[in-house]
Amino acid sequence: MKAFIKILVITLVLSGCAATTAPTFNVYVDSISSPVGQELKRYVLLPNNKGVTVDDLQFQEYASYVHRALSAQGFIKAEDFKDANVAIFLGYGIGEPKTNQYTYSLPTWGKTGVSSSNTYGTVSTYGNTATVNSTTTYTPTYGVTGYTTHTGTNTTFTRYMFIDALDLNEYKKTEKQKQIWKTTVISTGSSGDLRRVVPILVAASKPYVAKNTGQKLFILLKEQDQAVLDVKGILTQQ
Repeated sequence: MKAFIKILVITLVLSGCAATTAPTFNVYVDSISSPVGQELKRYVLLPNNKGVTVDDLQFQEYASYVHRALSAQGFIKAEDFKDANVAIFLGYGIGEPKTNQYTYSLPTWGKTGVSSSNTYGTVSTYGNTATVNSTTTYTPTYGVTGYTTHTGTNTTFTRYMFIDALDLNEYKKTEKQKQIWKTTVISTGSSGDLRRVVPILVAASKPYVAKNTGQKLFILLKEQDQAVLDVKGILTQQ
């Protein structure tokens, strides 16, 4: 019995630890760039969502993360449109929730047998007659006696961000919109809070803006990772 209780305690402790572990965000980054993409560094940042202006509070919050990421890659924020040689457009959003059903099994615990037995007795004599009174105790073993099947649901959201860059030098000359690089960031997970996820998306994309990844990259990040804290502007003690 003590062994059985000990197993249950360990299981509960491990379950508690799993519940408090910081979630990991799965992020896919795909970036493509033309040769001129690395040359133009003085930028203006504009919204790419329909109906959103630079005065939108949500855009300003997300833009602050992008500004830090761009600065880390050598970009310089222009004071106005005239001084910029690249226009960077930021788009973001979240898809409709998708619910999936799944089944899983859980073990059932109980007695599986006997590990040992002990017999205790007393002998009573009366004349030439002896009587034996005995008691046998058994120590049971515990373990998995079977499994029960359960059904659960899992809801996920697709969170995304697009960063597009246009050559402003070309636009000022010909009024043609020439794209010089584009970075696409997509993450699917249980959080439907876009404000929580956008810093993750920006941090994942930071090393690859204005570059060519050659393929879609898979990145794992947590909210307390240094890359995420950097785009949030949170200073940490060394």
